[in-house]
Amino acid sequence: MVGFTSDQWVIVALVFILGLLIGAFLTAGGRRKWKARYREESARREAIEHELRDDRARWETREREWRDQDSTRGDRIRDRDGDGVRDDADRRPDDDRRA
Repeated sequence: MVGFTSDQWVIVALVFILGLLIGAFLTAGGRRKWKARYREESARREAIEHELRDDRARWETREREWRDQDSTRGDRIRDRDGDGVRDDADRRPDDDRRA
């Protein structure tokens, strides 16, 4: 094994101390920062999930309303020629030839 001289030991010690100082400087206040970011992210996620549940419920009620409207609308649809196109959307409602 190669032995170090006293100058080399001093350099190794200074590099070690420098590494400790840089590490301490980079992590100073880090615990509070990541906890605050975590809490903000979880609150934002809960708000998004709540909004998603509200949107789903809103869409379900709208879909129910649309189904009810469609079921009552079926009585009012007129198709004289039987081609599957409503008379109000058909260009020639009296033409009984199929497309």
